Amino acid sequence: MNVLVTGAAGYIGSHAVQRLLRDGHTVVGVDNLYRGHRRAIELVRAVAPDRFEFIACDINDRARLVDAMRRHAIDTVMHFAALAYVGESVEQPLRYARDNIAGLVSVLEAMEIAGATRLVFSSSCATYGQPPEGMIPVPEHCPRNPVSPYGRTKLVGEWMIEDFAAGCAVAGKPFAYALLRYFNVCGCDRSGVLGEDHTPESHIIPVLIQCALGQRDRVGLFGTDYDTPDGTCVRDYVHVEDLIDAHALAMARLTPGDEARSRLVYNVGIGRGYSVREIIDAVRRVTGHPIPTHDQPRRPGDAPALYADPSRIAKELGWKASVTSIDEIVASAWRWFKAHPTGYRA
Repeated sequence: MNVLVTGAAGYIGSHAVQRLLRDGHTVVGVDNLYRGHRRAIELVRAVAPDRFEFIACDINDRARLVDAMRRHAIDTVMHFAALAYVGESVEQPLRYARDNIAGLVSVLEAMEIAGATRLVFSSSCATYGQPPEGMIPVPEHCPRNPVSPYGRTKLVGEWMIEDFAAGCAVAGKPFAYALLRYFNVCGCDRSGVLGEDHTPESHIIPVLIQCALGQRDRVGLFGTDYDTPDGTCVRDYVHVEDLIDAHALAMARLTPGDEARSRLVYNVGIGRGYSVREIIDAVRRVTGHPIPTHDQPRRPGDAPALYADPSRIAKELGWKASVTSIDEIVASAWRWFKAHPTGYRA
């Protein structure tokens, strides 16, 4: 297939490009490099330089998207490009609307003009907000009620894609989409090539590893009195390679014009939760570092427990997480961070 990947220089996008090239697809990567890394692009290009083109541009540059799609006869778009910090979205909601909502409009318009008919959309469990009692693990039919501007941009994105597909159906134009609602994505490419490098860093495993590397003195525990077994929040942690496997399976299933294969919605998670304390203990075991912590107040909007019901994607796509041990997840990240203590700048 000919696939255009937005956010190709980012954490998840770069892992997707690497997998697609290894699977034999032709790939066009698009990224404005605001938070993506040119080094990640150089590394994935080495997989198959004859089947990869990178374009440094913003997804709101519709003309360049159309040109790329036409030149490469793109049939599928994997859309990862987005801002994704919950706290930042509270402070800068209009910026999140421009990048996450207007950016998706630009991508859909470019697809319509260029004739690309399949979309795999990077959505989020943040669309659910705090699920009602009795809906943990979270199924796809859980009410979508986001509590942050970031979560709302993802929900609006889902609505836009659903409406666009409905309009295509009325016009007799084939279009198929998959909405993949991620839970907590973590870990690094187990071959050691690609990793997780965010600035600022807010993800728990990289933050703890930074402490193990001596880059932080200690790590805060945001709430220790939740109604959970050890008092800390419980979350679903899915390894990035398993996440990309879900994308590859969804892409393969998408069939424009086939009702059962053109409207796919899946939660992507391992189906169980690990608490913050369990994550800290795993990083201590893997790194051999004590990881000092200090208690801090709860963060507004944090649910006590949030993890996926992945039974639908298992039934329809045969997907199942291959990495479910938190120690194995942490070990994959630790290997990369030890080799790249300052991220891709190393």
